[in-house]
Amino acid sequence: MLLQRFYDVPLAQASWLVGCQATGEALVVDPARDPAPYLAAAAAAGLRVTHVTETHIHADFVSGARELARRAGARLFLSAEGGPDWQYAYAAADGATLLRDGDEIVVGNVRVRAMHTPGHTPEHLTFLVTDGAAADAPMGACTGDFVFVGDVGRPDLLERAAGHAGTMEAGARTLFASLRRFKQLPDWLQLWPGHGAGSACGKALGAVPTSTLGYERRYNWALQEADEGAFVRAVLEGQPDPPRYFARMKAVNRDGPPVLGAPPSAPRLEPARALAQVGGGATVVDVRPAAAFARAHVPGTLNVPRGGSFLTWAGWLLPYDADVVLLAAGEDDARAAVAELSRIGIDRVAGWCAADDALAEWTASGRAPGSVPQTDVRALAEDLRAGAAAVVDVRAAHEWDAGHLPGATHVPLGHLAEHLAELPRDRPVVLQCQGGSRSAIGASLLRAHGFTNVVNLAGGYSAWRDAGLPIERDVPVTV
Repeated sequence: MLLQRFYDVPLAQASWLVGCQATGEALVVDPARDPAPYLAAAAAAGLRVTHVTETHIHADFVSGARELARRAGARLFLSAEGGPDWQYAYAAADGATLLRDGDEIVVGNVRVRAMHTPGHTPEHLTFLVTDGAAADAPMGACTGDFVFVGDVGRPDLLERAAGHAGTMEAGARTLFASLRRFKQLPDWLQLWPGHGAGSACGKALGAVPTSTLGYERRYNWALQEADEGAFVRAVLEGQPDPPRYFARMKAVNRDGPPVLGAPPSAPRLEPARALAQVGGGATVVDVRPAAAFARAHVPGTLNVPRGGSFLTWAGWLLPYDADVVLLAAGEDDARAAVAELSRIGIDRVAGWCAADDALAEWTASGRAPGSVPQTDVRALAEDLRAGAAAVVDVRAAHEWDAGHLPGATHVPLGHLAEHLAELPRDRPVVLQCQGGSRSAIGASLLRAHGFTNVVNLAGGYSAWRDAGLPIERDVPVTV
């Protein structure tokens, strides 16, 4: 048996290739949208992808199961669990084999048994993998979003992201029951989860890629908790706000992601054509680092820098029903951004332009470039004492609750566009987060919506706290 892990760092998402070297067959579990890495890895190992499956209907990325099965000519296997609301609408059209608890996928000498493990989602399956050439019991389990290293999948997404009211507590109780059943398996079972640290599908995921059931039984808080009520309270408390795009991903992955058939691409635009899109119906996004944007940018553009959180904030802030135009550092930067946006289904990228070329065109027409002034904590403290600035804290709720600047207004970054009318325009608005990166995105959003006096706090709350300046921990001021 051959096992290979694939990991998408921006999404903190793992997928797995399980192969039988004796017969040359391979199964891919939870593939991302681009099929090329799996096909290349299988070919390099002398295998062919013959089976494709996924643990559940994903919320945080466009599933690649349909795309890979089509490209490889492989059999597609999908969950039949979860009730009528959680069936794959495209399963019949694609000739998918539907799996229920106890069903097996046979990949040469490797047997992969489906175990229904609901809680994170109603249809969730865990796949128990047995190397039939050497053993008669499972070696490991692809746990998807059920059990992570150090945590478990959150049961609140159906309510908080997909809008199914009243399902959080029921999901938490179902998850507790699934864990109780799963804990009966042997300690040696290796766990191969679908996410790592940084994923919004849990709140405390470990960065170690794999674990064992015995280790998690001993050190994972969720597998240690024996009281159902205490488990329900703990698993629902402190979950991060799910990005806005999660609801769309649920629908796309249930109904059937579009099959691209080729890598996503976007044409290079002449600067004048790219600039014509600013305020012209498309969202123009500058994907350069925040420092470059702050120094000079085309007014009216939004800055979402490529990096570890690029897809999270793109999914929060960019539209799915309108064109997107990219301003990038260069061609490689633009092509990478197009590919990354495709992973969360932002496929309407109408083109890209080099940011320097766009700025040159802008200034050549006699228009001044935009900039985002920066301030430090000492200067901000003086401004606040004089009543000369308003602070908007764009961090998550749990960060705000742990401490915030006196007099600040709390508006999480993902919801900032909804509250523009409530923000002052008669004095500088200082955007602040934990370290300065999210607030830089927020500052660009305000600038793109016509706020002319916007400042970013360098170093954010961390610098304020480290300077020994006053901190409040009272009831949040939230708009």
